[in-house]
Amino acid sequence: MARDEHNKAAEHHENAAKAHRSAAEHHGKGDHAKGKEHAASAKQHSQTANQHTEQAHSKSQQQK
Repeated sequence: MARDEHNKAAEHHENAAKAHRSAAEHHGKGDHAKGKEHAASAKQHSQTANQHTEQAHSKSQQQK
């Protein structure tokens, strides 16, 4: 179902936002190595969210 894909996308968007906040916090404290780790995690979550969004849109189009 498209709804499942939207839910998965939303979950990954939320995880990306959390990782971005963690990255910003670590960079602010001067811990750039940890900040880069969290930034990479955020990027991965964002890319996965995008994939689920595209799948949801595709499934929505098929149902029409």
